[in-house]
Amino acid sequence: MSQRIPPVITIDGPAGSGKGTISQRVAKELGWNMLDSGALYRLVALAAQKKGVDFDADDSLAQIAEELDVSFKPCVGGGVSIELEGDDVSLAIRSEDCGCAASKVAAVKPVRGALLERQRKFLGLPGLVADGRDMGTVVFPDAKVKIFLTAGAEIRAERRLKQLKDQGINANLRGLIDDIEARDSRDMNRKDAPLVPADDAIIIDTGKSTIDEVVLKVMNAVKSAY
Repeated sequence: MSQRIPPVITIDGPAGSGKGTISQRVAKELGWNMLDSGALYRLVALAAQKKGVDFDADDSLAQIAEELDVSFKPCVGGGVSIELEGDDVSLAIRSEDCGCAASKVAAVKPVRGALLERQRKFLGLPGLVADGRDMGTVVFPDAKVKIFLTAGAEIRAERRLKQLKDQGINANLRGLIDDIEARDSRDMNRKDAPLVPADDAIIIDTGKSTIDEVVLKVMNAVKSAY
């Protein structure tokens, strides 16, 4: 008797394109599991900072990725609590500093290799929504539905500025734009698994659509595929 292969939807895109929000909405509507792959790279970066490991120490970073002691725990009111070595780091990994550090760590080939199988193990019934930068090109290349979200750097920076202000954190729009453009350049130009749309990806500009409109487009693609 053949075993059913769980369906998977990949949602890739640069920082601030709306991957997390859209992925959570789609996963909730479908009742599927969700993989926030960016969180894994942020966790590696945070663990490296805690251990005093430089971001150019490839072997040490790969070892951290292989031995990453992390758990994702659903919260009663919704969302997920993320723990690193028993400590709740849900907010710490969402900082701008950690995001920039994660972009540097993600460029290290041995780290990507160490996390590849860990990411693939998230695939299970009833299905998976995978959010990241190389989900459709490297991690789940056989996915029937591949989405690539995009938006201008200024729009993405404005979104991030609002998030930070809502958290009571002061930030500068120009600085956020510069950080996003720098991360885009690192992600798009790295040698291993660069940030590019899969050849068969559906590209959606989230700067020109509402969240509901984007979710509807993704759900329509899912219904057509499955």
